[in-house]
Amino acid sequence: MAVPVRPAEPALKVALLGCGVVGSAVATMLVTNADDLAARVGARLDLIGIAVRRPERARPDVPVDPSLFTADADTLVRSADVVIEVIGGIDPARGLILTAMKHGASVVTANKALLGEDGPTLYAAAADAGVDLYYEAAVAGAIPIVRPMRESLVGDDVQRVLGIVNGTTNFVLDKMDSSGAGFAETVEQAQALGYAEADPTADVEGFDAAAKAAILASLAFHTRVSSAQVHREGITEVTAADVQAAREMDAVVKLLAICELLRDESGVPSGVSVRVHPAMIKRSHPLASVHDAYNAVFVEARAAGELMFYGRGAGGDPTSSAVLGDVVAVARHRLAGGHGPVESAYADLPVVAMGEAMTRYHISLAVADRPGVLASVASVFADHGVSIETVRQRVLGDGESSRAELVVVTHRAPDASLSATVAALTGLDTVDKVVSWMRVEGA
Repeated sequence: MAVPVRPAEPALKVALLGCGVVGSAVATMLVTNADDLAARVGARLDLIGIAVRRPERARPDVPVDPSLFTADADTLVRSADVVIEVIGGIDPARGLILTAMKHGASVVTANKALLGEDGPTLYAAAADAGVDLYYEAAVAGAIPIVRPMRESLVGDDVQRVLGIVNGTTNFVLDKMDSSGAGFAETVEQAQALGYAEADPTADVEGFDAAAKAAILASLAFHTRVSSAQVHREGITEVTAADVQAAREMDAVVKLLAICELLRDESGVPSGVSVRVHPAMIKRSHPLASVHDAYNAVFVEARAAGELMFYGRGAGGDPTSSAVLGDVVAVARHRLAGGHGPVESAYADLPVVAMGEAMTRYHISLAVADRPGVLASVASVFADHGVSIETVRQRVLGDGESSRAELVVVTHRAPDASLSATVAALTGLDTVDKVVSWMRVEGA
């Protein structure tokens, strides 16, 4: 009797762009987990090539056939069913992704910079080609936040997103809080441990977090937001004194990505505020307990309430987990003849200037310890429509020449009013110096 011939097992051709820390981890998982991935997808994922700048370079830690490495990324993406882009940056990544889509490939990317700068172009190209664009790994590494925002919460009304989305800055600020060390010293420690690049500018100046904030805001509020529209301040000016001041009010300093839906007096959505800056946040808030280089995203939605997503936000293995999750999803869609969610930008709300953002300030003043000082300071706040929540005074000397430190925490007010108040205090006769000020969030 003749043995029946089994039909050939279906396979999907996968191209990988980049083989750095993340790309190496992705390639390794594709090979070592090939059988499990095939069972989960319903077809084998055949790695047909890895585009790199130097294909001849030895890569003993990547368990693939060396012949798979190529410098011809353009030809590679034209013959794939699924393209994984982990090159980073704007070009050539953008051109390769667009070429891949034009030739029918679905794309999985971890490129927050490109999505933050030119996401709409990619979304439109994916829609025109009828392919998927997935990017879970672009925000907070292994933490599943993009898909919950894109799918699980799409029936809800998200009001606010607070995120610690950069591990380097969280490590630096966490160590400044726990050790009392200064900024420069702690950055050097982060570099020694591999948490910070030799040039940490993208992290400490907030560029990385701003790109991620743009992605989160676009998803949360169904509005196109680019990195250029995100108000950005880094942590380079945060001092040990700022961290100590936060500690004295039972708070910590974090670099926060803040995406907030604004409403008019009748409650109708009127705009979107998207900003990245250091802020004090009470230790009782869930984000205050995020230590080391971990990331977390805190979401406030009308029906779901408060949600917290926490985990490793960077690194080869954590990020590859998110990438492979997306690969499985888009591969299943190709087999089923469908595709996942497309861009939702129907709300088309304006992205407001930083001055319209509602926040609170912690302001430390050096003043003379004499009658009338507090009244004159309070009048400046009143003149700018800013309400004071708490005032704390500490006398720094004895006698007629004694000085005092005045610490004021405000209620929520437009940032423009708060910054104007600080400017007015600087010129007040009874104020020697505005020692420091910082926004307060999460209350």
